[in-house]
Amino acid sequence: MSSPGLEAYLARLFTDAEERERFLREGTAPAGLSDAERASLAGIDRVGLRMAAESYGAKRAARRKGWKERWFG
Repeated sequence: MSSPGLEAYLARLFTDAEERERFLREGTAPAGLSDAERASLAGIDRVGLRMAAESYGAKRAARRKGWKERWFG
């Protein structure tokens, strides 16, 4: 089971490239997470994290572009 803090940090890893690269480089998670949550993050699939974040970012960009075109032609 995950906590709101862990879920928030995972969302940040998917959306914040700078935080993601810092995490991948240093391997440290923010304070406030339990030892079990930190252990889970230590075992994260690093390639999968990057791939998922890039895919998510592309979808967000396309959605923003579509919104602007709908409103501003």
